[in-house]
Amino acid sequence: MIKVISLFKRNYEGDRLVYPEVVEGAEWVVVGEGVATEKLDGTSCMIRDGKLYKRYDAKKGKTPPPGFEPVQNPDAVTGHWPGWLPVTDAPDDRWHREAWDHGGMFLPDGTYELLGPKVQGNKYMLPQHILRRHGDVKLNAPRDFKGLKRFFEENPEFEGIVWHHPDGRMVKIKRKDFGLKWPAI
Repeated sequence: MIKVISLFKRNYEGDRLVYPEVVEGAEWVVVGEGVATEKLDGTSCMIRDGKLYKRYDAKKGKTPPPGFEPVQNPDAVTGHWPGWLPVTDAPDDRWHREAWDHGGMFLPDGTYELLGPKVQGNKYMLPQHILRRHGDVKLNAPRDFKGLKRFFEENPEFEGIVWHHPDGRMVKIKRKDFGLKWPAI
């Protein structure tokens, strides 16, 4: 899964919050293109040809492990180099395997989020690890700065939004980008 750009520019020199200026390449969102979906707070995965893969980011020049499949070139500014690694029998992959064994193996090819008790603090309070397909919850969300901040204030159950363009581009925004707590409850 490629690194997804933010909708608004961020104050990197100060509070790291966003301000109402659209990031270059994200203009299509504010003009009404694409579909808004729920952003999930877990770990990205992919199912391809009946096999499970986990996201791996070879940050800042780190050499990726064998089997790494890059999805884009390393970012010249941040050093992020995202790609996929096959899920194995290694101890680090046990939560992926648990989700796979509890129904994941029957899911179609696509990208998913690993959620559960041992992932990102289990913000969804799940009793076991699961895979949830990206983009499966469509949202009727605003596309302007003030409207999005109000949306997150009024909808504490959402960590963020990802817009999907028909050509494959994606843009995201998170409640934390506005200084709002996550989880909110």
